[in-house]
Amino acid sequence: MPWTNQGGGGPWGPRGGGGSGGNNGSGGWGSGGQGGGPQGPDIEELLRRGQDRLRDFLPGNLGGKGFSLIVLIAIAIWMGSGFYTIAPEEQGVVLRFGDYNKTSQPGLNYHFPYPVESVIKVPVLTVRRVEIGYRSASAASRGQIRNIDDESLMLTGDENIIDVNFVAQWAVKDAGAFAFNIRNQSQTVKDAGESAMREIIGKSDIASALAGGREQVARETQELLQKILDEYETGILITELLLQRADPPPAVIESYRDVQRAKADQERLINEADAFKNRVVPEANGQAAQLVAEAQAYREQVVARAEGAAQRFVSVYEEYRQAKVVTKQRIYLETMEKVFQDMNKVVIDSGPGGAGVIPYLPLPELQKRAQSPNSVSSGDQQ
Repeated sequence: MPWTNQGGGGPWGPRGGGGSGGNNGSGGWGSGGQGGGPQGPDIEELLRRGQDRLRDFLPGNLGGKGFSLIVLIAIAIWMGSGFYTIAPEEQGVVLRFGDYNKTSQPGLNYHFPYPVESVIKVPVLTVRRVEIGYRSASAASRGQIRNIDDESLMLTGDENIIDVNFVAQWAVKDAGAFAFNIRNQSQTVKDAGESAMREIIGKSDIASALAGGREQVARETQELLQKILDEYETGILITELLLQRADPPPAVIESYRDVQRAKADQERLINEADAFKNRVVPEANGQAAQLVAEAQAYREQVVARAEGAAQRFVSVYEEYRQAKVVTKQRIYLETMEKVFQDMNKVVIDSGPGGAGVIPYLPLPELQKRAQSPNSVSSGDQQ
């Protein structure tokens, strides 16, 4: 049922000062004479008193219109407080009653004033860095670093221990996700970077991690780290990952260097052996080819000589077959000519003039005579 004023007291009973006195009377906060319990405050009385007090602070007596004007000015000032500026290197995250509403870009922007909306400015172009495995010293001790063994010591795929120091440089690519999805952004990048590096080092052997494969390790770690951050929607972009140092632990670094020197000597000896092989094998192949060529020429020469002798024998046989006596005599004479060509000969007539002659062959004299020219010629040669 709608409320009606019955007695001028409002819904909370009659106002004080207008009814019975004594114990039944009360002030503005009291109760009516007919009430049986406590009553609430009179709203109309409160508004009237507030207006009276506001008029006391205002210059002159502006009345109701002046009060409305002041309220409008206050509202205008409140609405004007919603303008804000975002710097070129920033983005603004606008919150409406504490929840994410939108992301504002650099320049002049507007949002509903507090407490309806508020803005968080996030520097998105600032490149930050996180050191993993070590910490840089202060400016007073420039050039010195402090190694963090709990972060830097990692196990390789071939079960060796390696000491790794690296730097992850990052920036903000999504201001909303950066502001709301994670709390400690730098610690998140450090933990995710250490996890990614341990996974990549665990898949690599120590030789590739220490030598030629360092760039590949850094590249794969950056890709894996970015993938992890994207899966958690952190709004972080890894701009660069720098592998500062990758060495064996200090306790075994000298032994490792000895092993590396031994491997270098092994490689050097292998290279020298290969060079010697490359020099000797062609020479041996050349000599073998020369011997083969000489043997081939000798074979052809012997074959040609044998074929010539065979052809000559066939020719002689043809002549012998046509004239046996003459050919036999000619062959006999040619053979005897060859036999007696280089011998000392004494011819004795077997006819009547030589009858009764006793052949005397001074063989010792003939031998001396035969040897004397050789002796003289040999003496001349000396």
